[in-house]
Amino acid sequence: MGDSAAGYQRVLLKLSGEALMGDLDYGIEPAVIQRIAAEIATARKAGVEVAIVIGGGNIFRGAGLARAGMDRVTGDYMGMLATVMNALAIQDALESLDVYARVMSALQIHEVCEDYIRRRAVRHLEKGRVVILAAGTGNPFFTTDTAASLRAIEIGADVLLKATKVDGVYDSDPQTNPDAKRYETVSYDQVIADKLGVMDATAIVMCRDNDVPLRIFDLTRANALVQAMSGDNVGTLVTA
Repeated sequence: MGDSAAGYQRVLLKLSGEALMGDLDYGIEPAVIQRIAAEIATARKAGVEVAIVIGGGNIFRGAGLARAGMDRVTGDYMGMLATVMNALAIQDALESLDVYARVMSALQIHEVCEDYIRRRAVRHLEKGRVVILAAGTGNPFFTTDTAASLRAIEIGADVLLKATKVDGVYDSDPQTNPDAKRYETVSYDQVIADKLGVMDATAIVMCRDNDVPLRIFDLTRANALVQAMSGDNVGTLVTA
């Protein structure tokens, strides 16, 4: 791949389901998803190829219900279905801005989306379509963070962008420690060793072993998504 005039040529954006809630306690805040879609549209118009992996925590969290007694596998499949709902919402928001988008699911739901096939996903990206990857890896016990790492590797993304509510990686929790220091850059190994809570360990190791840089940034800050996709130095870069 390599950088283009727009910064990155191809990015994988990891969006949590919670990012879509805004100030709501549950579900999707229309103003938030419209703002995210507008920033993706801006990056797309600048020539960046965009794939998105979406979580489902705003609708359903399988791990939480598993702790309350639900069968973990059942809970995880329900969580995957929640990501499909979010993916369709993002597709609709993008198409309202005249951005071509395709939802590809690791679970077969042909009435509403395509199956995830790597070569087809890459072809969509090459044709300028935003690809929204739903249902995680299609397997229980794997987080959508791990799905994001896997898909970033498969499609040959230049970078994995993890959109959060925090402006990067800190040496301790900035909400409880006012003296917490933010890293500009940090290594994969330090993230794992110090348990910095960026993504789950499986996701970090996959990025490390396949040389996929990871940038963590604050989605709630206006234009941060466009800056991150353009290769600007926002948030924290996790690299070798």
